[in-house]
Amino acid sequence: MVSWHSRERNRVIEHRKIQRHFSTADPILAKVIKQVGPVTLKRQRNRFQTLVQSIISQQISMSAARAIRLRLEKRLEPDGIRPETIARLSVEQLREIGLSRPKAGYMLDLAQKCGDGTVPLSRLARMTDERVIEQLIQVKGIGRWSAQMFLIFSLGRPDVFPLDDLGIRTAIARLYNFTEAHGKQHYLEVGDRWKPYATIGSWYCWRFLDLNRKPKKQKPGSAA
Repeated sequence: MVSWHSRERNRVIEHRKIQRHFSTADPILAKVIKQVGPVTLKRQRNRFQTLVQSIISQQISMSAARAIRLRLEKRLEPDGIRPETIARLSVEQLREIGLSRPKAGYMLDLAQKCGDGTVPLSRLARMTDERVIEQLIQVKGIGRWSAQMFLIFSLGRPDVFPLDDLGIRTAIARLYNFTEAHGKQHYLEVGDRWKPYATIGSWYCWRFLDLNRKPKKQKPGSAA
């Protein structure tokens, strides 16, 4: 068994490699890395549940998505969230827990395609990034962005640049002073600088936004 100290030592070594790469390839993001510190990105091991969460979370707040996820878990007790348990539900039953009609359809399509092997979840880790994307976008409601999030958070792929992510584009625009005149190619050029750590660069963009998010204004009369 790998000791905690060994894991910590490897983490430090990897962080130093990342720092060296970005200090040369992208000094602007290197400043963010120095401010944030080592990566704390954790993989989500249950692949099917990761895709379920991706569908639930589309275009709603984190709190709303969490509430729907909890209702789904409760509805499927004690068997849990699996292709076969979701496949037993109807569109109306999925709508009762808070999913829209389109999302209910997406969820059932996901359950069917994962259940019958159209999307071979157990074999995705052996495929290239693009092949994984091709497999996942067969599911209704899962596009390239959702597939890239799966590559990052479930498979732990190191070189994913999710250009369609609003947070990534917002962070890049702020960091590099991009205006509306800067088109897609300019963003791609930034992502190219990060290779082979595009996932890491993307993660630090999200953390940059977290650090620079303006606090909500306190309502008059609310407690300090």
